[in-house]
Amino acid sequence: MDRQTPVQRFQQLLHRYPALGPAMVLVVAIIVFTLLNTRFVSPSNLSLITQQVAVVGGLAVGQTIIILTAGIDLSVGAIMVLSSLVMAKTAVSSGLPGPLALLLGLVVGAAAGLLNGLLVTKLNLPPFIATLGTLSIFTALALLYSSGQSVRGQNMPGLLTWTGNTFSFGGFQFTWGVLIMLLLYVVFGFALSRTAWGRHVYAVGDDSEAARLAGISVNRVLLSVYLAAGVVFAITAWILIGRIDSASPNAGADANLDSITAVVIGGTSLFGGRGTVWGSLIGALIVGVFRNGLSLAGYDVLYQTLAVGVLVILAVAVDQWIRKGRA
Repeated sequence: MDRQTPVQRFQQLLHRYPALGPAMVLVVAIIVFTLLNTRFVSPSNLSLITQQVAVVGGLAVGQTIIILTAGIDLSVGAIMVLSSLVMAKTAVSSGLPGPLALLLGLVVGAAAGLLNGLLVTKLNLPPFIATLGTLSIFTALALLYSSGQSVRGQNMPGLLTWTGNTFSFGGFQFTWGVLIMLLLYVVFGFALSRTAWGRHVYAVGDDSEAARLAGISVNRVLLSVYLAAGVVFAITAWILIGRIDSASPNAGADANLDSITAVVIGGTSLFGGRGTVWGSLIGALIVGVFRNGLSLAGYDVLYQTLAVGVLVILAVAVDQWIRKGRA
């Protein structure tokens, strides 16, 4: 029997546990930035980081389940913004009660996700092209519906801005939006690891033709993934309203790329079939830690962007290396 080298064993370990590599990077980053500035690990600063990543972390949940099927969604930010505007304007302009306005926003997010899923499954459009088109559609709808104007949080029902309220836990200050984001990870982490639906998602992403021959309804799985992702993006819209205390058509300008960045850095393969939602949470935290840590260290914001770009390239390179070892 061929003996494996330590490098090969490490390669297989990373393949078996995709979130292990990002977790190591996160720990090292926290240590380095603490040495550069001891204020980094203060409860107030760590609380700020978690609040800053709540929106991107929420979007990353939906983006993860789509990328696990070897797809991608470029319209995540536009769906979130459109849903947030529907929630806010129906409550403020139409006088709809907060719970109904929230429910209507969730329906809009689900409908947007369903449209993406139908374009991919029924028209057989590549996910990149389909969601690139709906990105423009949803962005235009958001601008037309809002007339390009924001809705201030003080005019909304308390339920819609509730996600921005804070609570104390162990000396840290968290928003309810952060808690909702974590609940999304718990739900989808369980669904992907403990249910037949989750196993089908991984199977479709790993090899859709083999999954079809095994009796899995590939189109049904893909449709359910895009629909579920749409609901997640609408829930994140609720988190966004609380985070910025308004609903703005100009919010989330970088949300699409930020969500993909978090997923890729978190160890999910762009080729599908490998990754976890928990890795995406770690990826979102890594981005937040680097930006915050470099800022406290006195580096220009351009270096923060540079660092994130380097992390993305390294993450994809490592993924290629892991896949090569598997082959």
